[in-house]
Amino acid sequence: MTLRTFAFSIIGAVAYIPATAQKQIAIADTTISNTYELSEIKVVASKNNAKLKEMPASISIVSAKAIQEMGTKSLSAITGAVPNVFMPDYGSKLTSPIYIRGIGSRINSPSVGLYVDRVPYFEKAAFAFDFFDVEQIEVLRGPQGTLYGRNTMGGIINIITKSPMTFQGTNINLTAGTYGCYNISGGHYGKIGDNFGYSVAINYLHNDGFFKNNFNNSLVDNLNSFGIRNRLVWNINKKLSIENIISYEKSKQGGYPYSQYFVEKDSIAPINYNEYSFYNRDLLSNALVTKYEGAAFEVLSTTAYQYLKDLQAIDQDFSPSSNTFAYQDQKQNMVSQEITIQSKGNQRVEWLFGMYGFAQFFDSGLDIIMSSKRNYSKYNDHTISGYALFHQLTIKDILIKNLNLTAGIRFDVEKDELEYQYDKYTNNIVSSSTTTSYSPLKSAEILPKISLSYKMGQTNIYTTVSKGYKTGGFNSSFDDVNIDLKFKPENSVNYEVGVKTPILWNRFYGDFALFYIDWNNQQIAQSLKSGVGTKLTNAGKSVSKGLEATLNMVPINGFDASVSYGYTYAKFKKYVVNATTNYNDKYIPQVPKESLSILIGKTFRLQANSWVDKIRLSANYKGVGNLYWKEDNIAKQGYYGVVDGRISFSKKRINLELWGKNLTNTSYKAYYFEMQKLKFVQKGRPFQLGVTLDMTL
Repeated sequence: MTLRTFAFSIIGAVAYIPATAQKQIAIADTTISNTYELSEIKVVASKNNAKLKEMPASISIVSAKAIQEMGTKSLSAITGAVPNVFMPDYGSKLTSPIYIRGIGSRINSPSVGLYVDRVPYFEKAAFAFDFFDVEQIEVLRGPQGTLYGRNTMGGIINIITKSPMTFQGTNINLTAGTYGCYNISGGHYGKIGDNFGYSVAINYLHNDGFFKNNFNNSLVDNLNSFGIRNRLVWNINKKLSIENIISYEKSKQGGYPYSQYFVEKDSIAPINYNEYSFYNRDLLSNALVTKYEGAAFEVLSTTAYQYLKDLQAIDQDFSPSSNTFAYQDQKQNMVSQEITIQSKGNQRVEWLFGMYGFAQFFDSGLDIIMSSKRNYSKYNDHTISGYALFHQLTIKDILIKNLNLTAGIRFDVEKDELEYQYDKYTNNIVSSSTTTSYSPLKSAEILPKISLSYKMGQTNIYTTVSKGYKTGGFNSSFDDVNIDLKFKPENSVNYEVGVKTPILWNRFYGDFALFYIDWNNQQIAQSLKSGVGTKLTNAGKSVSKGLEATLNMVPINGFDASVSYGYTYAKFKKYVVNATTNYNDKYIPQVPKESLSILIGKTFRLQANSWVDKIRLSANYKGVGNLYWKEDNIAKQGYYGVVDGRISFSKKRINLELWGKNLTNTSYKAYYFEMQKLKFVQKGRPFQLGVTLDMTL
């Protein structure tokens, strides 16, 4: 039996109940609710805990159950699973750009906001962290600048971890898989009385690596990562509560399984370079949340801190020769403070006021070692700070019953400061040294948003217009300081219409949206002519338009399913590089035109005296493509799909899972780039099998 046949056999088994098993299966969930709603699902990222079905926005919620079903261990795993979301998995944890609706940034600050337990992640180098203890992932597509400000032009991803106030007990999870993959995680969640909760969760992840370097016959992308999270919750009285969440991750990772690629033959050479390359990172985050609930209003204060320290070492030529090797390190300290005050209860007029401030301090260095012994070093002392005031107002039953208006506005101010040092070496002796303090970049931006929604029974129709904004700044690498040093802010206007409604005799709940994004001064990553480093430059005008659709099925006889589909048509309308080169009407790179996810499962509940209480089969298909790698649209990755599957056996609080990833062993390119007229790719991860034991005590 081939892997492809095996994969589709699993999918078929999910929907089929063998006749011989009927005697032991107790049929459950036989009725279909005629009033199926999502009223209990609340969106934390809305800041006012709005109900999912009532929010005038395209939103995906990935529950703890879905996270387990998809084997989600990192943010990149939601690629394809959430409409129009793409996060390529390549290189190392340092290289972790994410795109929503075609909007993203490969280097420098992200275009998509990420919050984990209310801590903002301003650096993409922090985006790729190991998932454990995660309760829910919220993805809000479209600009979220009114409530979140800077660099949320594509949307917001909000990750919430497990709270001891909602779950008590001890959980242990043990996983082993091919390619030397081992994962040990666990947590204890407890309460002292009704007012104090505490939890400690840990995670250890190891893999030997998926790709071999032919030069020394060693695996390139090995990983050792350790994480810990502590949560304390104290409800001082009925009105006042304090919560502190601190997390830390230390990872040591081999990286960069890049192979030379020959486009004409569509062939990939073996990985073959002589210098060991790696990425090491320490990441610490902390949030102190204070909440006061009055009779008619609520005040929420969030103080956040994040520390990131990393070191990248990389063979820049990816060849057996010792031509160029680079060491790059950075250290970031970020602090932020947000205070919001908002109305409470289900009022006709609901309001929210907020103020926000942050300061980000980071130092970075780059040391280039060349075979010519003409080495050089670059050091950046970089500070970004800013503050904001924002307001959002919702008026219900405006003009007519069930017609609601939501409007918001934010005023953002930011300052960017850079001191730059450049040293050249000849035969390990400094031949020249230059230190420059550049004039600060200052910006002020107004970010409005307005939405109308109309409810008809269980159906909600909405339309939204919002402004997106991503700050400009300094490039840390450049060839010509007069041309490459700075890049301009980018901004967009996002138009969206959508509907959330039960369909097909209330057996499915559907979420559908159409969007159009008018986009100016898009920031584009380009390799430097020197071949060492990347800079941001601005395109003139771009457009992104498309649709999103999600269907969630009401469970029937233990069978459940969900389908999501996204389509993005993103092009440059005007992008003139020079007198001889332009990319007008070319597709924006790194943006898949389509994304598709199908998640299906079948739960068999057995008789009370059986050796297991239930057996569950599930399969997940995720597909993305086509996407172009560069602005010239010559090299591309066609549409591809991977199938994952799992079989689980549960007895009381013990669950044993057998799982497989990329069951069809689909071959695809996870990344492509060009350097000094050579082309390189990284392959996607191959077929993998494993087992997971989960216990709740």
